[in-house]
Amino acid sequence: MNCKNCGSSLRTDYSFCPDCGAKVIRNRITTKNLFYDVIERYFNLDNTFLLTLWHMIIKPKDVCGGYISGVRKKYLNPVSMLAISLTASGFVLYLMKKTAWQKIDFSSISYAQTSTGGSGTEKIMAATMEYSSFLYFLYIPIIAFASYCVFNKKNYNYAEHVVISIYSLTSFSILSTLYAVVLLIWFPQIYIDTALIYVLVMILFCAYASYKNSEDKPVSLLWRLPSFLVIFFVGYMGVSIMAVVMLFVTGEISIQDVIPKQ
Repeated sequence: MNCKNCGSSLRTDYSFCPDCGAKVIRNRITTKNLFYDVIERYFNLDNTFLLTLWHMIIKPKDVCGGYISGVRKKYLNPVSMLAISLTASGFVLYLMKKTAWQKIDFSSISYAQTSTGGSGTEKIMAATMEYSSFLYFLYIPIIAFASYCVFNKKNYNYAEHVVISIYSLTSFSILSTLYAVVLLIWFPQIYIDTALIYVLVMILFCAYASYKNSEDKPVSLLWRLPSFLVIFFVGYMGVSIMAVVMLFVTGEISIQDVIPKQ
């Protein structure tokens, strides 16, 4: 018998390949074993997924710094974290469209009113949701650049700060999924009204992860944190403007839709 992953010769009593570590699969896929595989892979208390999330809260330096220094087995890699995060975000977006959308009073959203009132706000938000995954990706280089400029005592290069930004952004997104689901099902208006607060908490978590990985002195946060927020805000505004331009180009919104309400 040979390993189906690396081709190495295996004894019949092997459960794992001694060369590549892959599990030996002998049975066909069924609904039952597929379900157990998903549960074991993502929700087992001993697996790397939950360990990665927990350590991103209490010691993000071990997760991000470990990956940068070459530790690749203890924690889930950033690409896998990104995939899980996008899946969770997709589920939240589905709930937004199917469950919450009709319950939201767009005319009461104070931070996004236009000259056409609630209808213009609803149109812009609906169009923006179609590109939410793309906009999510754009936050990564912005956060990495802010981290590179402000929290760089260890002289990490930009790509290494991208690793930190992926871990911090995806961890926050996954951890906040339960919060989003609860609000979208029972209190969708609160979810929309507090969207800017959500973004602020997100960027503060990313700043926290960057700070922990830099080992800068706490007193330096007096200027480092405001600097981080300013750089992110400039990048955030740039992404927002680009998103509006993209919606204009595709014809999904018009100039009337974005004129602020007088």
